[in-house]
Amino acid sequence: MPDTNSNSEPADRADYDVFVVGGGINGCGIARDAAGRGYSVGLAEMNDLGSGTSSWSTKLIHGGLRYLEHYEFSLVRHALRERETLWNIAPHIIRPLRFVLPLHSGLRPGWLIRIGLFLYDHIGGRKKLKKSTAIDLRTSPLGRPLKAEFKKGFEYSDASVDDVRLVILNARDAAARGADIIVRTRLTAARRERDSWSLTLRDEESGAHRTVTARILVNMAGPWVDKVIADAFGHNGPRHVRLVKGSHIVTRKLFDHDRAYIFQNADERIIFAIPYENDFTLVGTTDEDFEGDPSDVRIEEHEIAYLLDAASNYFETPLSRDAIVWHYSGVRSLFDDGADEAKEATRDYVLRLEGGRGEAKVLQGFGGKLTTYRVLAEDALERIGQAIGRKGGTWTHEPPLPGGDFPTDGVGRLEDRLRAECPELDERTVRRIVRAYGTDAARFMRAGALGRDFGHGLFEAEVRWQIENEWARTSEDVLWRRSKLGLRFTDEEAARVDAFIASHLDGTSGGRSWRETADRTLHSSEGERQRGNILA
Repeated sequence: MPDTNSNSEPADRADYDVFVVGGGINGCGIARDAAGRGYSVGLAEMNDLGSGTSSWSTKLIHGGLRYLEHYEFSLVRHALRERETLWNIAPHIIRPLRFVLPLHSGLRPGWLIRIGLFLYDHIGGRKKLKKSTAIDLRTSPLGRPLKAEFKKGFEYSDASVDDVRLVILNARDAAARGADIIVRTRLTAARRERDSWSLTLRDEESGAHRTVTARILVNMAGPWVDKVIADAFGHNGPRHVRLVKGSHIVTRKLFDHDRAYIFQNADERIIFAIPYENDFTLVGTTDEDFEGDPSDVRIEEHEIAYLLDAASNYFETPLSRDAIVWHYSGVRSLFDDGADEAKEATRDYVLRLEGGRGEAKVLQGFGGKLTTYRVLAEDALERIGQAIGRKGGTWTHEPPLPGGDFPTDGVGRLEDRLRAECPELDERTVRRIVRAYGTDAARFMRAGALGRDFGHGLFEAEVRWQIENEWARTSEDVLWRRSKLGLRFTDEEAARVDAFIASHLDGTSGGRSWRETADRTLHSSEGERQRGNILA
């Protein structure tokens, strides 16, 4: 990464054309798109990639069926179109998922749901995903886990996704196209120097500062977007973001089939119950306004009770706290459109290009959702082109993300190949590896070269790959973000992963090939917080 103290360079000699603040899905998506068009790109993330809102999601690529009630037809249309586009470019981490919606007497009537599902099937250009159907829950195996009062329902298609891996793959592709991805680095000051920016960055571990220049600044800091404005620019402007807290619980497996459930509630909200990591069920989410530091958010007792009660209204066997094995909470940044309640606030994004004539521009991003990140990035690149000149055209809808260069029906064949290459791997590990790395698995998972098994199918070869290619620096990065094996690891097992990472970073360049400063962090405050969320 360029390191300069010059603050008077002309814009055409700036270190970067585009500098992005925020290493979540929107920031990494913009970095990838911009680098692929030929812009020079830098991205700074104050923590680990995907450690904010992007890792707190419900792990879905979906159109948002309930958003139709709020007349957000444009948002739903864009999201529905993106389902198959994203599936095509990342078939290893995105998989079709069928949802069962039981009819609940006294809530939304069947005719209204039929209309909504008709729109859902037809306004988004569905090609490969199955259309919605009516089901008889009295005779279908899908009705067995439910109370007998639920006799009819519907089934429709969306998709599941490994959210943080989607972030990592976009960052990897951006880096492969020339972008500098700089983790654990905070923007502390931004000053206009004629038609370029002078940006001061602070390494969060060493405390060292550096100055770089950029032609345009892109603020994609999610829940921290207003804080970046206040801290870096030294002033408090109008509030743009509405912070909405969402909490999830993970329980022991509640049903044996591969469908998910979507349940209506009397408060007009919905929750999901989704198969998760083979042995678990993900239930969520809550939706309430949040005031405070997005870095310090945790589930409240009333949220746990809400999710348990909402699910118990449908399942034959009521849920109790004993079923919970983990929970997590996060804050989504929605554009503050003045809605009375959090559930009514728009999930669509807003982009604002700011700066006077002859001044360096800043592009601010507010809101958005995981499913539409690629569309948001294309929209952002249109604004960037207006500000500093256009390069290239839209392109991210076709080239696969790293590891995704195979057909959407090719996962089984990749599993067969890995099974043959590494017969020492059990079936669960083969499945997990292929569905995390796709064709990249063959680059580091080789017979006789896997190294030590830290437990639960996590081998040295995989951890080494994450350090050298995915910016992993702690066991938290490995176990809770790049994989979800933290659900299975003990503290002692996690400590062995940390020791290996420390040893590897001390003995190698540890990822400096990505032009970033190697971190030596073994325990982050956020990591300790996440570990504390696991219930005994």
